[in-house]
Amino acid sequence: MEFTPLLLMLSVLMIPSEAAQTAVSLRVSPSRSQFFKYESVSLSCEDQGSSAGGRVRRNTTKRWLEACPADWGVATAGSLCSIQDTFPHDTGVYWCESESGEHSHAVDITVHDGAVILESPVLPVNEGQAVTLRCRYQTPPSDLTAAFYKDGSLVRTEAAEEMTIPAVSTSDAGLYRCSNSELGGSPESWLAVRAPPPSPTSPPAPLLSLPRLLCSILVSLPYLVVTVLLLERCCRSKGVCSAAKCDEEELY
Repeated sequence: MEFTPLLLMLSVLMIPSEAAQTAVSLRVSPSRSQFFKYESVSLSCEDQGSSAGGRVRRNTTKRWLEACPADWGVATAGSLCSIQDTFPHDTGVYWCESESGEHSHAVDITVHDGAVILESPVLPVNEGQAVTLRCRYQTPPSDLTAAFYKDGSLVRTEAAEEMTIPAVSTSDAGLYRCSNSELGGSPESWLAVRAPPPSPTSPPAPLLSLPRLLCSILVSLPYLVVTVLLLERCCRSKGVCSAAKCDEEELY
């Protein structure tokens, strides 16, 4: 069974979004999303709130919510987990879970039993950053020319087996793959592009718009009028009482 983008999306939905994540993060070495069969890959967890790091977990097409090293991989040191010989069934979604149950971002790792893979960033890249996609061959062909595709459409063909996007934007996010006329094509991998946070120099938004301000005044006006009338009545009552008291004192 092939690890499809739909399965990846369903798997990621089971993991808390980035908005709910904390300081725990996942590191992949080598830092790419595709591997040839029998290659090795190391995954480690980093948690700024704890020296323990965390535990690497994964969802694959075979099993879900597997933990390293209980169900797969070898724990070499602390929170570092390694797969010495990868197989296609290791294809899946990987993430870190801290001791308190918090989750990191999730990454998609594909193990390809073929002759061509696409080297692409395994983690989201920042908008404006230069990104290089490389067509990697298990055995170099006589013609290194590679064609690069995004979301099924040809982007361009490069003779140097790599394509560089000088400054990525959010519109560059998508599913990429590459192919060679002699060796065939690679699987698809998702390139995630992260938009920059709002500029701190931008003027702050008004706390209250003019229509809402007028509405608030109109709503408060009746209460203000009633309060003024009550105060006036109270003052008049006190004035009458004071005058009566003065007349009474004069009689004595």
